[in-house]
Amino acid sequence: MNESILIIGAGHAGVQLAESLRENGHDGTITLIDQGAQQPYQRPPLSKDFVSAQEPEALPLRSEDFYTQQRIELLTGARATAVDRAARTVTLSDGQQRSYDRLVFATGARNRVLSCPGAQDPRVIGLRTLQDAENLRRQLDGAQRVVVAGAGFIGLEFAAAARARGIEATVLHSAPRVLNRSVSRQLSDWFTQAHRADGIDLRLGEGVQSIDAQEDLLVQSTAGESHRADLVVYGIGVLPNVELAEASGLACENGILVDAALRTSDERVYAVGDCANAERDGTRVRLESVQNAADQARSLARTLCGEPTLYSDVPWFWSIQGRHRLQIAGLAQPTDSSMLLGDPGSGKFSIALLRDGQLVAVESVNRAADHAAARKLLARGERITEAMLAGASLKELANATPVAA
Repeated sequence: MNESILIIGAGHAGVQLAESLRENGHDGTITLIDQGAQQPYQRPPLSKDFVSAQEPEALPLRSEDFYTQQRIELLTGARATAVDRAARTVTLSDGQQRSYDRLVFATGARNRVLSCPGAQDPRVIGLRTLQDAENLRRQLDGAQRVVVAGAGFIGLEFAAAARARGIEATVLHSAPRVLNRSVSRQLSDWFTQAHRADGIDLRLGEGVQSIDAQEDLLVQSTAGESHRADLVVYGIGVLPNVELAEASGLACENGILVDAALRTSDERVYAVGDCANAERDGTRVRLESVQNAADQARSLARTLCGEPTLYSDVPWFWSIQGRHRLQIAGLAQPTDSSMLLGDPGSGKFSIALLRDGQLVAVESVNRAADHAAARKLLARGERITEAMLAGASLKELANATPVAA
């Protein structure tokens, strides 16, 4: 394969795609374009170890000489401003044009911005990029109290990291339960108790109304409460970066629309990672996770190297929530029924999610063996019922001879 492949975005999806193209025998040019000025870096540690460690480690995704050795042209500090699909060219912010045979959007997502009065103060920080995390570390050094807006994964991970540094942490969340868009009610309730037990002042149904930026920050909540802070960190969701794709005429709706082969409405243009809204089992799914980004990239690399592949890997996700490791395998829906596996009081348990009587996802807290077994079972696609789960552990079921779905 000697085609030129141009990838916009050098996050986890873009870098993995470039690497996997070489692994699958692609011999043509590969160009990675990224508007960030630094080498591509890991993002998961930013809200965890990076902000809590005294001396954080560097976070490169690959070694400095990786790109040269793999003959991957890495253009950092270069923003793609226009795509001409008829001419197959991409224009960069410095005016130069790059041609392509195949174009891949790996443009990721960006934070929703806190927009209440007072949110423009420099002590009000979103956490998404390495620059955000470095800024946050500097400001945390002198902080005694923080307010976190949003009790999603990022907000709770950061609040727990702040508590680990001895900083008072108050979390304001407008929804009635934490992680409300991501986990079952049972697990949400358990983490509410766990975080409160670790000293986080967790306020549910209470969002940020305004911020009075004086010597201290005075956060007024929608419940009429006032909370003093040295800084405010927000994690209130993300928006997929689709503006360039939309401007080039590609179909977009909550992400760049792609089929199961990750191809857009233009057969020479593809999308992977957080920006891609992909067909899956008759529905559309846009996932925000490193695993999804990397696995989609590996799948697309096979397609671009002449092995047409439909992306169907089992989604999985992990998060460090203070003292607890949360792992999720599969995709659940709010209407799924749940079944508890293990004792939540021990701090080690799982919750099986079932739809139409069949296992579709497993949430595990400090039970890595359950998570591994769940991924194995879901990948096999066999029918696992509530009765089967009542009679054997996930590990026993995963080690048993598979039966037809």
